[in-house]
Amino acid sequence: MTTQRYLGIALATVMAASVSSQALAQAAGQSVTGTIDVTLELTAACRINGIEETSGLDFGLLDFGTQTTLFEDTSSEVQSDGSAISVICSPETTPSVAISGGSYDEESDAGNVHALSNGTSFVPYSLYTDADHTQQITLGQDLPLAGTPDGVNPQTLSLYGRAVGRDGLTPGTYNDTLNVVLSF
Repeated sequence: MTTQRYLGIALATVMAASVSSQALAQAAGQSVTGTIDVTLELTAACRINGIEETSGLDFGLLDFGTQTTLFEDTSSEVQSDGSAISVICSPETTPSVAISGGSYDEESDAGNVHALSNGTSFVPYSLYTDADHTQQITLGQDLPLAGTPDGVNPQTLSLYGRAVGRDGLTPGTYNDTLNVVLSF
């Protein structure tokens, strides 16, 4: 036999095998088609300073530094990693931030809202929305966020503090914890 004849027989054999395997697959059973339902529910959320949690968040630090017991007043700005508080929420969500109180508010004086304590003495202070300390923040007040709530670019909240000295302050480290509420 010639080479062409061997190739022709080999090709015919491959084609027959292919046709018979297709016929066997069709004869062996039926096919059924259907669908798979796929779902994903998204709920509105916010990130404060890059963190998405629902409690225990760190909104920043108001550090009045080191002063003598005879200081008159000192100012500072709430910082979170060196900048203002950053808030980003889901699109079509308008966040609202408020200070609901501090640990020693009842020890403040008439002109201030909050107080720092070293356990025996108290230093009154207040928060403001402006660096000039003309817009004092009251408890529960909605605080203005700079920027557009678009879900892409963070909005910022700048808060400023001013502490006022008192007669008879004792040396030590004074602290307070402010409770912050973000609603959206």
